[in-house]
Amino acid sequence: MAKDYYDLLGVNKNASEAEIKKAFRNQAKKYHPDANPDNPDAETRFKEVNEAYDVLSDPQKRQQYDMFGSGGFNGQQGFGGQGNGYYQGSNINMGDLEDIIGSIFGGGYRSSGGAQSNPFSQQARPQRGQNIEQNITITLDEAYHGTSRLLNKDGRQLRVNIPAGADNGTKVRLSGEGHQGMGGQSGDLFLIVEVDERSSSFTREGDDLYIDFEVDAFTAMLGGTATVPTMDSSVQLKVPAGTQSGRKFRLGGKGMPIMRKKGKHGDLYARAMITVPEKLTDEQRKQLEQLRDSLQ
Repeated sequence: MAKDYYDLLGVNKNASEAEIKKAFRNQAKKYHPDANPDNPDAETRFKEVNEAYDVLSDPQKRQQYDMFGSGGFNGQQGFGGQGNGYYQGSNINMGDLEDIIGSIFGGGYRSSGGAQSNPFSQQARPQRGQNIEQNITITLDEAYHGTSRLLNKDGRQLRVNIPAGADNGTKVRLSGEGHQGMGGQSGDLFLIVEVDERSSSFTREGDDLYIDFEVDAFTAMLGGTATVPTMDSSVQLKVPAGTQSGRKFRLGGKGMPIMRKKGKHGDLYARAMITVPEKLTDEQRKQLEQLRDSLQ
């Protein structure tokens, strides 16, 4: 049965070489078998599109076709189905082919010999889908204890667990939840963690935490204990006599959990902030003045 190659590519008989190439690129992308795994007719259509391009892209073959139609080529390689794979002819210019490969697939197909191969052939390697990256914000408290989020994707709800100790830039991987592949597996979804410390009284540097705590002037002078908050609860810290405002105390193992090191934590550094009474009675003021004078 005679075939209308112009109709197969969707161009008129006066189409230029550039128009034919563009039409082939569009049709090849539309009917490529890897893009139509559930459509058995796509492969047949793709072969016909390829056959049409093989003829119309060659000036000599195109002239013969215009004179005799496709029936004039029965039995000849490239026009009667005598070739190999999807590309049944041998006329396709490699420069055209590489251009088509680049615009449809972005390159990356190679034959076993190392040269660029035909991405439309049955031997074309499946392409894995691209990964997706998405930012997700958590609080410092959530970063300390670990948390989870519910994501809506393609009508599905996905629960994502964010491990304790996560920091800015930590990547949480959801396998197979990226872009769909072309004949290959889907890419992955990576959640990029951002830790918001604005609502916390703690600040973070790596795996260590920093906090200010109050010490009354008398405890600072005479020694005693003070309450220091941690991410879990509060602890009593021994304050030596003569403690100055701004002095730092290290509380080992009270910092952030260290990822991939189960049970390990950074340290907490507590900075003493000396407080003084805001109101004094006349008698108290007199006693403090006497104490001041005795210390000079």
